Amino acid sequence: MTPTILLLASLFLALSASYISNGEVEKDQLTELKLNSHILQESIIKHVNENPVAGWEAAINPRFSNYTVRQFKRLLGVKQTTGNELSSIPVVTHPKSLKLPKDFDARTAWSQCSTIGRILDQGHCGACWAFGAVESLSDRFCVHFGVNVSLSVNDILACCGLLCGVGCSGGTPFSAWIYLANHGVVTEECDPYFDQIGCSHPGCEPAYRTPKCVKKCVNGNQPWEASKHYCVKAYTVNSDPQDIMAEVYKNGPVEVAFTVYEDFAHYKSGVYKHITGSALGGHAVKLIGWGTSEEGEDYWLLANQWNRNWGDDDYFKIKRGTNECGIENAVTAGLPSTKNMVREVIDMDADGDVSF
Repeated sequence: MTPTILLLASLFLALSASYISNGEVEKDQLTELKLNSHILQESIIKHVNENPVAGWEAAINPRFSNYTVRQFKRLLGVKQTTGNELSSIPVVTHPKSLKLPKDFDARTAWSQCSTIGRILDQGHCGACWAFGAVESLSDRFCVHFGVNVSLSVNDILACCGLLCGVGCSGGTPFSAWIYLANHGVVTEECDPYFDQIGCSHPGCEPAYRTPKCVKKCVNGNQPWEASKHYCVKAYTVNSDPQDIMAEVYKNGPVEVAFTVYEDFAHYKSGVYKHITGSALGGHAVKLIGWGTSEEGEDYWLLANQWNRNWGDDDYFKIKRGTNECGIENAVTAGLPSTKNMVREVIDMDADGDVSF
């Protein structure tokens, strides 16, 4: 690994304690009473649903029935940093002349790619930073090479170590993409996610420890290194919505991170924007499209990993164009590599796809 990459990774880890935007609070500023209270509150639902300009509907999501604020916070495994602090990281832009559709959904644009519409559950672990990266790279293998492959969150979660952060207690998305570029990631078939139970029952305790790095496929006949899939670049995308849309349109879904407030746990439908409640932490998800609501509000379309009993079948929309909750400041991605691929494919890592 080059000294430059190590420096960048260290920068991300050093800055991971700082949150972004709109009156955030650190954990020690939340009282014990607050941390031990239920995350789902009828008062929040009432506040949102009675707000004529909220633009979204709040509800009691079964996913977090009986969860405390403390338990919910453990699932928020990303701490975002400001745009200025990310200035040394490679930033991708796209030509402004590119014609983009008013509405776009990667699930229909690449309907042959089964991974894009797959619903996942990070279970008891704050592994969102790893899910967002691995899911996006899986999708991009299909978008660029026509290969449907589910890659292993468990590999990066268990084996990235201090380069990425502290496993189930959190990590940084860009460092995850550095791992994908330098070390690759095996298939899910080789190394399944450790928390197979997930958190489907109400009130389960999200306190699992990071799994151990074994570097051996569950099927002993499959070599670990031969199962590796790589990306050839790790980069961030310029925060201009036009660049983010162009990146998704040309190259496939991306990983984004944003600040989560108490009201987000109650999201059911509509175009989310923060209405009420304290900031609780950073969360990473997969951005798959955009559009405009019937009320004329521009939005991003995103896939979460909290299973179908949260939100709109585990999807949500968030306001686009105003950097809502910092969502346009932390877009990370990489392009898939042909390394280790069995059949001959055209290497889509063309310099014309992105501009630095």
